[in-house]
Amino acid sequence: MPRGQRGFTLVEIAIVLVMIGLLLGGILKGRELINGARVRNLADMNAGIQAAYYGFIDRYRQVPGDMPAAAASSAIGDAAITAGGNANGQVDAGNWREASALWMHLTRARLLQGSYDGGARSARRYRVVTVAPQNAFNGYMLLGQTRDYSTAGGAPNATQPVRLGLVLGDNIPVDIARELDLKIDDQRPLTGALRFTGTTTFSHSGVSEATTLCMTAANTNEYDVAGDAQQCNLVYLY
Repeated sequence: MPRGQRGFTLVEIAIVLVMIGLLLGGILKGRELINGARVRNLADMNAGIQAAYYGFIDRYRQVPGDMPAAAASSAIGDAAITAGGNANGQVDAGNWREASALWMHLTRARLLQGSYDGGARSARRYRVVTVAPQNAFNGYMLLGQTRDYSTAGGAPNATQPVRLGLVLGDNIPVDIARELDLKIDDQRPLTGALRFTGTTTFSHSGVSEATTLCMTAANTNEYDVAGDAQQCNLVYLY
């Protein structure tokens, strides 16, 4: 008698489907854990930098980055501090030297971890790992006066007030941006303390181009998670 062909039994098929389900579940759970860790990392960096900034002011009675190099070197007791500002009480918008000196002052004062050399005079020079810190997605962060923040009326413009804020850096995926906003603010990109900068790369000039890259549509005040944008940029206003 010819041998009959033998296929998979229902039990074997069920076992394979269960194994596939477990693998997919593990992959999705792993991605969720990674994203959660990145959100916490951004939130912790934001809180740490804010605490360091105000801690410096409380300790030295001057603004980090804006404090002249000689005064900062003397107060902190570090002769290696060679960058500083004009002592006008703020990290001026468009002043890359002060923006980069800020990180040197905070780290030399041991209020932040890291080591930065300061002295940048342009956006290109600022975007170097020895000058400024990076977020978890390799976007460069910046703390200073800026107009580069969105409002309920839409994208940034050259007429809105200059405010102090921490630009969290570009390359942030939109789902991470939304989760971060949910964690530390109001889950809206145009209102609250955490907002879109309006550009995919930070601007320190006070002018930025209008974009809805990470929103569902213009002025909707909703993150476009379905669009899966990978280059959002946020600023946390102090």
